[in-house]
Amino acid sequence: MRDDRDVGALLRLLAWLSPAFPVGAFSYSGGLEKAVEDRRVRDASSLGDWVETLLTHGALWNDAVFLSNGWRHYGDGAVLQDTADLALALAGSAERYRETLLLGNAFAAAARAWPHPVFEHLPKQAPYPITVGAVAGAHGVPLVDAIAAYLHSGVSQVVSAGIRLGIAGQTDGVSILASSEKRVAETAERAALATLDDLGSATIIADTATMRHETQTTRLFRS
Repeated sequence: MRDDRDVGALLRLLAWLSPAFPVGAFSYSGGLEKAVEDRRVRDASSLGDWVETLLTHGALWNDAVFLSNGWRHYGDGAVLQDTADLALALAGSAERYRETLLLGNAFAAAARAWPHPVFEHLPKQAPYPITVGAVAGAHGVPLVDAIAAYLHSGVSQVVSAGIRLGIAGQTDGVSILASSEKRVAETAERAALATLDDLGSATIIADTATMRHETQTTRLFRS
């Protein structure tokens, strides 16, 4: 039987990474919109490949590592500041920089509904995964659970963007979410043991897509 404290931590995690939580993640595609325009991602199959690549070698992997670090050091403002500076320095484009910063600020503002001293340690400008990690750690959310929920939320957002861009239907989207479960779990377990030395990506097309999206003429998304 679950301890009441465990149930409380689970409910908070579900709330924080719910589509209803007011961070505005729905307005970002992470460069997918440009990749669709360029026909690099054109159907459900290639959308699934895009998701898996981000999880294992791209932005979602780095986010998971930053979340893990934020979780471990939620009570150390100096470490959180250094980690935030590194995360922002590694943002590959202006849109990516704004996205992680605005989401992080919005998350911190909304999560204050659950008062905790952790907010005194958070940098004033903290990227999204670090903010989520620090708040989750402070509230006793298990690290692997926090990473897995964050990654699932990220995958869901990419899939939702693909549906809105017309390259996949809702049934396709559910299939992608189902097929990504194993990869999300594996990535969460790996990231929970990772350090900042494990940061790195090999997703040149995805990274440059976020840069080229800035000049895309017609856009639905902010990134």
